[in-house]
Amino acid sequence: MRPAKITLHRDMRIGDVDPRLYGSFVEHLGRAVYGGIYERRHPTADEGGFRGDVAELVRELDVPIVRYPGGNFVSGYNWEDGVGPRHERPRRLELAWKSIETNEVGVDDFVDWCRKVGTEPMMAVNLGSRGIDDARRLVEYCNHPSGTELSDLRASHGYADPHDIKVWCLGNEMDGPWQMGHKTADEYGRVAAETARMMKLVDRDLELVACGSSSSAMATFPAWESTVLEHTYDQVDYISLHTYYGNRADDTPNFLAKSVGMDAYIREVIATCDYVKSRKRSKKTMMLSFDEWNVWYHSGLTDQDIPDWSEGPPKLEDIYTFEDALVVGTMLISLLKHSDRVRMACQAQLVNVIAPIMTATGGGVYRQTIFYPYLHASRFGRGVALDLNVVSPTYEDKEFDAVPCLDAVGVWNPEDDGITVFAVNRSLTETLTVDIDARDFDGHIATEHVTLTHEDLKARNTLDRPDTVTPGSAPPPDVEDGRAQLSIAPASWNVVRFGPA
Repeated sequence: MRPAKITLHRDMRIGDVDPRLYGSFVEHLGRAVYGGIYERRHPTADEGGFRGDVAELVRELDVPIVRYPGGNFVSGYNWEDGVGPRHERPRRLELAWKSIETNEVGVDDFVDWCRKVGTEPMMAVNLGSRGIDDARRLVEYCNHPSGTELSDLRASHGYADPHDIKVWCLGNEMDGPWQMGHKTADEYGRVAAETARMMKLVDRDLELVACGSSSSAMATFPAWESTVLEHTYDQVDYISLHTYYGNRADDTPNFLAKSVGMDAYIREVIATCDYVKSRKRSKKTMMLSFDEWNVWYHSGLTDQDIPDWSEGPPKLEDIYTFEDALVVGTMLISLLKHSDRVRMACQAQLVNVIAPIMTATGGGVYRQTIFYPYLHASRFGRGVALDLNVVSPTYEDKEFDAVPCLDAVGVWNPEDDGITVFAVNRSLTETLTVDIDARDFDGHIATEHVTLTHEDLKARNTLDRPDTVTPGSAPPPDVEDGRAQLSIAPASWNVVRFGPA
């Protein structure tokens, strides 16, 4: 049992956690929409065709914001196809994912679903095949009260009140050669700046997200961010980050260290934003929207066998392992460790497509292994993020050098003076003994220790065996004179809660 140490102190604040850090993503891709959130013939479907069993799990996760409708999909999307009477909506070739788009679900329907599950929409506009005026028209359709062609068109569809969507993404991954309407940084920066100006003429209260690099591995990173922000800094509120990790080499110690790279990626984007701020002599600090993140690699080969031009094909349906859940836990810890600048994030995606929630079309639903770290962070990770000044033994990794075995962050809720510690032990073999200095929270006791562990790193939940990997509990540590000692099992996700005695 190797020793480690953390310190709980009110003054070691990272920043206030924006609840939108626990957002998600629904794209018109695979079965995310059709067979996922929406299935009009399903036994649990409501009057709008949305699955009630899925909605129940979304509400359990308490998802504050959901990005929509893409993703690569949005760069070829005509939003007008998805409004009005369903029987009049056109069927289209969906070029991003080689599917048939029925347009049974569109912007009005998605807003309905958001209201039902208690979340807010983050809407993306098409800056690939379309552009400035289309974005302006969509904002007017969604947000203008009445008395214009587009606001009255919305009312004629049964929505007299505006949708009042406040967060908008200016396209998606426009640096990627795979993207419809792919642009250089200068091309995208100019159109994004002018689109932002036009949209804010319609609704000045919008929060806008400019496209950052599709990943830190792009050859154009971070020059892309610098150039785009030179054009858009005064018009936008966030720049986006995207990253996905996988264990293709079956090297679990390296896989569990991937969030070290995520931390570095965030720091590099922050440095680029602050460089542009300095160049512009601006008083404004650019915030970050990490609006695509997750583990994604299992479905890479199987998807090659799916025929083109089908409806709701089972694409990107990764069935997650226990070790994937540990990596998701470390990624959530990374987001919290940078929550002073990462104000929004979206786990991609919510249902079926690289998702915590999986369904059978016409059948049941279950929680994947990655559901649980997301659930715990969303439920207990709201308040003020605390730097725990982690002291940890390390292991050597060829990509990341010395990797801390203990990855941890705290969240303090000033309303009830409760503290939650989220921690992952990356070591596959060694229990960590963690000395906790909580003297600043005099009189607090440990009330709960939730764990996610499994003897098989490759264990999965399935529809037939949905509880193979589920949270358990361990005895909370005894706190004496503001100090405690916590035992953390090898390869485990841990949630330890403290409160006034």
